[in-house]
Amino acid sequence: MMMLATYQDKPLLVHLLSQAFVANGSVNYVVGSGEGQLKRIRALMEYSVEVCFRFGNVYLDEDRAACALVLYPHRKRTTLQSVALDAQLAFRAIGLHRIRRVLRREEQIKKIQPKKDMAYLWFIGVDPARQHAGIGSALLHSVIGVASRDGLPVYLETSVTENLPWYQRFGFTIYSSLDMGSHTLYFMRRMPAKMGG
Repeated sequence: MMMLATYQDKPLLVHLLSQAFVANGSVNYVVGSGEGQLKRIRALMEYSVEVCFRFGNVYLDEDRAACALVLYPHRKRTTLQSVALDAQLAFRAIGLHRIRRVLRREEQIKKIQPKKDMAYLWFIGVDPARQHAGIGSALLHSVIGVASRDGLPVYLETSVTENLPWYQRFGFTIYSSLDMGSHTLYFMRRMPAKMGG
């Protein structure tokens, strides 16, 4: 079972995601490696949680050992707050010397992602001590169920090739990929299940 997280859950959400993505190639491409890396990952996750509380849904499993950030890009609006969040992300997570590289990456991703209503699975993370126990699978199944109920496809990207078969078991297909040099980003989607058929 999953539940909607509340704003009071933010420290737990940031902790879970930071732990789950500490060795992720795509995340480390954005935040860089070396001194202060975990601090920058935490800043990236704080940003992502904030954005999803505003323009998406943030889910926790009932054991509070896994979470999922689902963004609805078609609901995203530019506000003073969202601009401030973006600026904070640039300074705290990316660093000025990586900005151009990260913006170029975002531009390439935007060219590939379709411009349509979707449930965008930004992050799904499980406490590393609780991985391989079916928690992430149950959470993903619930996320897909909500999106299907709303008639929305689920889109995501992953740089972890070992996760491709896992997503494919849930009906995701690869529709594109992007070579980032240090890693390949795989673009995946799952169309909504037809109801009542």
